[in-house]
Amino acid sequence: MSKKESSFINMILALFLVTAISSTSLGFIYRITKEPIDEARKLEKLNAIRAVLPDFDNEPSENPEKRPVDNDTLYLYQATKDGNWVGTAVETFTDKGFSGRIRIMVGFTAEGNIYDITILEHQETPGLGDKIEKKKSFDKKTGLSWSSQFNGINPSEVDLVVRKDGGEVDAITAATITSRAFCDAVQRAYDGFVEVNSNNN
Repeated sequence: MSKKESSFINMILALFLVTAISSTSLGFIYRITKEPIDEARKLEKLNAIRAVLPDFDNEPSENPEKRPVDNDTLYLYQATKDGNWVGTAVETFTDKGFSGRIRIMVGFTAEGNIYDITILEHQETPGLGDKIEKKKSFDKKTGLSWSSQFNGINPSEVDLVVRKDGGEVDAITAATITSRAFCDAVQRAYDGFVEVNSNNN
């Protein structure tokens, strides 16, 4: 065997060894980090549910109800206290945002009123569309944020459309597209809430 052939074989063996070690290491890292990552996601979801619903004492995130819609899925988390239903948190979405998909969690009381809303994910424009986030639109004088206008309303009684389009929602200044998208996500959540809970009754 020539020196050139020997060097080539050694290079192949070294490459194989490096690949095998890398694959094994990645697999090991995945196994040891998967559980903490899953737990962090579970806690994040539970915190979002807690943020949008009255007090509850069950584990809504353990067994969500699923509703297929628009080639995707809504997740509905039923909350109870002392065995009594207190509300439903709906993980909803819209693809009508200025910069793509917006995901939010909307909480409804048992009567169908919006209790609160929190943002899960968005890519809206900083300083404009990102005011859907409470901390970005919080007014120290009033103690309210832009999304506070939804709290307490029942979507069956209020037109969830921005005023510019004839509805009752005040749009974010210079971010009408984002505001429309937010309304779309909330309406989708309410439709899912009504469908699932009417089927359960």
